[in-house]
Amino acid sequence: MLISRYWARLGAVVLGLGLSCSGQAQTSASTMPARMQVVVAGHKLPASSYGFYVQEVGNGATVLTINANAALNPASTMKVLTTLAALEQLGPTFTWNTRVYALGPVNDGILQGDLLIKGGGDPYLLEEQVRNMLKAVQRAGIIRITGDLLLDTSYFDAGSGQDNMIDNKKDRAYNVLPNALMSNFQAVTFYIHPSADGKHVDIHPDPALANLQITNDVHLKKGACDGYQHGLKFVEDAAHPEHVVWSGDYPSACKEDAMVRAVLTPATFFYGLFGKLWAELGGEFNGSVRVGKAPDQVPPLVQWSSPPLADVIRSINKFSNNLMTRQTLLTLGAERFAAPATVANGGSVVTEYLQMLGINSEALVVSNGAGLAREARITPALLNQVLQHGHDSPYMAEFISSLPLNGIDGTMRNRLRSERMRGNMHIKTGTLEEVSAVAGYVTAKSGKQYTVVGMLNHSEADRGPGVELMDALLAWVFEH
Repeated sequence: MLISRYWARLGAVVLGLGLSCSGQAQTSASTMPARMQVVVAGHKLPASSYGFYVQEVGNGATVLTINANAALNPASTMKVLTTLAALEQLGPTFTWNTRVYALGPVNDGILQGDLLIKGGGDPYLLEEQVRNMLKAVQRAGIIRITGDLLLDTSYFDAGSGQDNMIDNKKDRAYNVLPNALMSNFQAVTFYIHPSADGKHVDIHPDPALANLQITNDVHLKKGACDGYQHGLKFVEDAAHPEHVVWSGDYPSACKEDAMVRAVLTPATFFYGLFGKLWAELGGEFNGSVRVGKAPDQVPPLVQWSSPPLADVIRSINKFSNNLMTRQTLLTLGAERFAAPATVANGGSVVTEYLQMLGINSEALVVSNGAGLAREARITPALLNQVLQHGHDSPYMAEFISSLPLNGIDGTMRNRLRSERMRGNMHIKTGTLEEVSAVAGYVTAKSGKQYTVVGMLNHSEADRGPGVELMDALLAWVFEH
């Protein structure tokens, strides 16, 4: 499958890119700005722990370059590269398709057989999208299903859903692994609040999956609304995967709390969501869930399309969604090399993309494309070149608008909120244990625009000093 109609056009901009920071560095550009030096000295950050690159857009003057060729962990700023590569290779109107097949005759609203759903890697198949897809199935004439629900996830290689967690928190949404039929990020929001009688604690899951059993062992206690997770504990029953337990003492002063947790498996989650929504829509289904294979040469009963890629990357970058990014990287591999998608093929596509642009990617370790990996590496100089190209891209507007605005939205909502600075920066943030980073665009008070990259890899990076240093960098560029 041809990956992009724009592939050939990319070569036209290659000659305009500066391919190395060597030769560009000036004495002034290699000097740490005073406000940043205060942070570095105050926290005793070693010179080898950080890297910065600031350049006027249009491959203009380089105003700051420190350790620009150091291969550092970028955390979620890696998403800048993955999403731009996807935009230019797949196109902004690219959509993911989920296909539904009726495996049997349909008469008087009854499907005499199984309903098969083939996943196409859609990273945005949320509850409302699944609901609308099932409404389309019912409009196609099916109300009752006599057989089972069959799921075809062969678009992604089975190994793509197997990886080491970044920590030991299996129930956290950021650790959910890709699946070709991923629904609602495999996550449930649990709303927890004191009951009306003032004696108990109520727990309401959203969505309320048909197959999820919840044990509520939470007790209400008098006290201030404080403490880690307000005293709540969440565990999955290892012997019964569809059973979760909430326990602990919940302070009476707390009103409503909302905690998002990953539950079940991709298949059993989809099955539970399907059962809930199908019943709500007035459908009948009492079957089980099984693995299936979509029939060859048979058109689907319903084909459900995702929002366009240009919209999807806004969710990825604004809110740093790891799972959506990983699904996007896998899709790049599948569209370039055919299914089943592998992480390795997705990474190869990104590397090919950089080669096409003439950007040296020797130091790059794409890993899962989301930056949620200890082994991920990129240099400030390389990421700066990506940003410079992004500003020249035919899809510059779609790309830049996907990045968080300082003081306004996304992960930059609460950073650099002063009236004179607010809204002048489109910045992707990155935070990981021992990592803090930023990458994006700053419109300075002079009216000039700059690409900005900053990374700190240090044991204290995610505990305050990283944000302090990166904000000092961004504020300095704004004043430049």
